Amino acid sequence: MPTSETGPALPDRLPPTEGVIGSAAAEPGAASRSAGRVPVDRKRQPSGDEARGRAMRAAISLIAEKGTAGLRMSDIAARAGMSTGHILYHFGKKDRLLLEVLAWSQADLWTRFQQAADRAASPAEKLDLFVGHYLPRHQGDERYALWTQVLAQRHDEAGRRVLTELLDGWDERLEAIVREGRDLGQFADVDLPEFTIRAVAMLSGLSEDVMFGRSRWQHTSAHAFALSALERELRPHGRA
Repeated sequence: MPTSETGPALPDRLPPTEGVIGSAAAEPGAASRSAGRVPVDRKRQPSGDEARGRAMRAAISLIAEKGTAGLRMSDIAARAGMSTGHILYHFGKKDRLLLEVLAWSQADLWTRFQQAADRAASPAEKLDLFVGHYLPRHQGDERYALWTQVLAQRHDEAGRRVLTELLDGWDERLEAIVREGRDLGQFADVDLPEFTIRAVAMLSGLSEDVMFGRSRWQHTSAHAFALSALERELRPHGRA
C-alpha cells in the first residue's frame, strides 16, 4: 500500500460515492475532552477546500496515533481547530471521511510521483521512484497506517469501489513503467499482469515488515532489496 511523504497539497477530491454519505450526530461529552485540542474560533471557521484539507490532515495524524476504531469526529474537529458540526457538515459520517482522506492522500502522492517520473531519464529510474513512493519511509509512516486502518474496515459496494480504484491506480502506473521499458528494449518481455501481481505482492509484504519493525530491515534497505528483485526479473535475457 503506497505511502511515501505526507504533504500539504490538496488535490481534487473524488466525487461523493453512493453509500458512504450519511449524517451523524455530535458526540456527547465532547466538550470535556480537551487534550491536544486547538482552540476553535467560531467566528472564523474555514470553508470549502481549506476546511476539507485541514480536516483530512488532522484525520491522517490521528489515525496514525490511535487507529480508526477509537477515532471520533470530535477528535478530528479538535485537532483541526474546527467545530464538530463543521466536520459533520462537510463529511456526514466517519466512514465517508476515512475514504475521502485516503483518496485525498493518494491523489497527492500520485501527483508527487508523476512530477518525479516526468523528470526521470529512463524507465529504470521511474521504477526506482515507484518503489520509493510505494514503500513506507519508516515504522510509523502515517500514509501506510491510514491504508491499513481503512482497508481493515468493512465497506459497502461504493466503498469497495473507491478502494479498488486506488489500488488499481498503482498497478496501472507500474504496468506503464514496465511497458515503456519493454518497448525500448531495456526490460525483458514479461507478462505485464502477472509481473504486476508479483511485484505488488512483494512490495506489500515488505511494507508490512517495515511497519511492524522487523529487525532484518534495521541495517538493510527494503527499498534496495525490492528494487534489486524487480530489476533481476526485468533484466533482458543475455544481459549480465
